[in-house]
Amino acid sequence: MSNILHITASIRGDDSVSTALGNALVAKLSESAATTVTRRDLAANDVPYQTWDRFNAGLTDPNDRDAEQQELAVIADDLIAELLAADTIVFSSPIYNFSVPATVKAWADLVARASTTFKYAENGPKGLLTGKKAYITIASGGTPVGSDMDFMSSWLEFFLNFLGITVVEVIAADGIMGEDADAKIEAAHDQIAKIAA
Repeated sequence: MSNILHITASIRGDDSVSTALGNALVAKLSESAATTVTRRDLAANDVPYQTWDRFNAGLTDPNDRDAEQQELAVIADDLIAELLAADTIVFSSPIYNFSVPATVKAWADLVARASTTFKYAENGPKGLLTGKKAYITIASGGTPVGSDMDFMSSWLEFFLNFLGITVVEVIAADGIMGEDADAKIEAAHDQIAKIAA
């Protein structure tokens, strides 16, 4: 049984190129084995920003949380549970203003929890979500993925590595506001078609 977590972040809904690429990838990965897919739409679900009270609630033992802390911690608990249950993460995101959408950063701040998704070790932080693979499907209007102006793909890959997810593959359709947009999207789909399910 394969457990896939598909996280999307585009505000474009059904018109999103990054989400369409992610959907195609999830379908490809689901071809050869029984698969469960959990979907988390960060753009639609109003992921809250981290606050001091929410942060402390997350670090408090669940058995010791008061009623307010239980309520504050539930969203981060749910997001972390999704990551823990998945063996494959498909992260579909556009590049907005050279970086990740704000909802992606909000998600990251909620799932980065000491002693749960990472720990402090002798040589610095150590990710605890090992043994998982991640794919990032990216769309951008004008920012070339991997260029000096792309702060999105390198940051997201670094963050996943920080959590212990060190096998990350990027599939990108970038510069799709240009005349060769269809060719770039088709090339990304070709890359997906070559991935072993």
